[in-house]
Amino acid sequence: MKIHFIAIGGSAMHNLALALKQKEYIITGSDDVVFEPSKSRLESKGLLPVEFGWFPDKITADLDAIVLGMHAKADNPELLQAQELGLTIYSYPEFLYEQSKNKTRVVIGGSHGKTTITSMILHVLKFHGVEVDYMVGAQLDGFERMVHLTKDNDFIVLEGDEYLSSPIDSRPKFHVYKPNIALLSGIAWDHINVFPTFDNYVEQFKIFVDSIVKGGSITYNEEDEVVKEIVEASENAIRKLPYTTPEYTVENGGTLLDTSEGPMPIEVFGKHNLSNLAGAKWICQNMGIDEDDFHEAIATFKGASKRLEKIAEGPSSIAYKDFAHSPSKVAATTKAVKEQYPDRKLLACLELHTYSSFNPEFLKEYKGALDAADEAVIFFLPESVTIKKLDAVTPEQISEAFQRDDLNIFTDATSFHEFIEHSTYENSTLLLMSSGNYGGLDLNKLQDLMN
Repeated sequence: MKIHFIAIGGSAMHNLALALKQKEYIITGSDDVVFEPSKSRLESKGLLPVEFGWFPDKITADLDAIVLGMHAKADNPELLQAQELGLTIYSYPEFLYEQSKNKTRVVIGGSHGKTTITSMILHVLKFHGVEVDYMVGAQLDGFERMVHLTKDNDFIVLEGDEYLSSPIDSRPKFHVYKPNIALLSGIAWDHINVFPTFDNYVEQFKIFVDSIVKGGSITYNEEDEVVKEIVEASENAIRKLPYTTPEYTVENGGTLLDTSEGPMPIEVFGKHNLSNLAGAKWICQNMGIDEDDFHEAIATFKGASKRLEKIAEGPSSIAYKDFAHSPSKVAATTKAVKEQYPDRKLLACLELHTYSSFNPEFLKEYKGALDAADEAVIFFLPESVTIKKLDAVTPEQISEAFQRDDLNIFTDATSFHEFIEHSTYENSTLLLMSSGNYGGLDLNKLQDLMN
């Protein structure tokens, strides 16, 4: 098949292009800009566009399909040409469904934890030599790509994102997959630019539960009241399998999971990650991995990229970075790190970077999110607010939202970087949280600061 990607440089899109190249499809693509690591990875397989921009003459009648990425706009010249020619146009999730409609589809959904749970499942399956197709939202140790597609594998494991499918398809991605086996980890309002009210956001998860194939199953976190209410109220003819956080203890900076064989040390930590682990265990059992085999494999799981990733360590100090940016994720991550190192001072730094985090109404959702930290810092760039065409956000608004009088707020990168570099880290934990890059902070310098 000949497939053309419009906006091939995206994290998900370029991984799908690489997967199809591996499958011996003929792949072409366009984009107006491609950043690393996408650029090098596409170039190594001969898929990097020769020149950047949109070129309608690349869209020809002999193409079997177009895959349209979210980075493109509805008036994209290549998209308009494809529509003019009557070509088959898929969003990213639509194409994945087409590739997997004859497989058993395992879809992991939820506002938080879905990348980690998907990663845990894939780690366990790989540990035990179980071959599956997959799509996950982070680069994993031991996996070449974030997308893998075959003709022969019986299962496909999909991370079910609730964001929109494409510029011309406003359905959330996870509405498209029609899972046979599903999981719902938790619901906390996010993507306010698309779902302006909490009720509207919650409705998307109701639709997801109702989209599960009749006779299928939903594994759900019954400790989340919203999730519990949605699943138990659904009239879909599916099996409903609740899970809760397993028992665990923290000793000397290490986490021990209670198992039938006794306490077992694991690499991940925090109540939210133990909850994720419980959900992953039940999905793996649905896929034929028993509890003992799951525990054997999960003991070696070190986490997904950018999720509580250790980036530096000294004799009495340690530094982590995390992708957390929504209020519930920030609160869970901050509590997890303090619980893991209760006798160390916790310096928690959050970069406000997303559309939602600059909305005055949504900002109120952050109340108490950094309370577990001994010292709390907020960093944001006013120009980021301007780029998103939003009204200016003031430090006073942020301080009021977090309800913390001692909150340190930085609005320029230089001052924030100097604060990090001149802080004292003896008997301390540094936690950096953002979906951005902390204003270009050089993380490689942190190791020297920890010593």
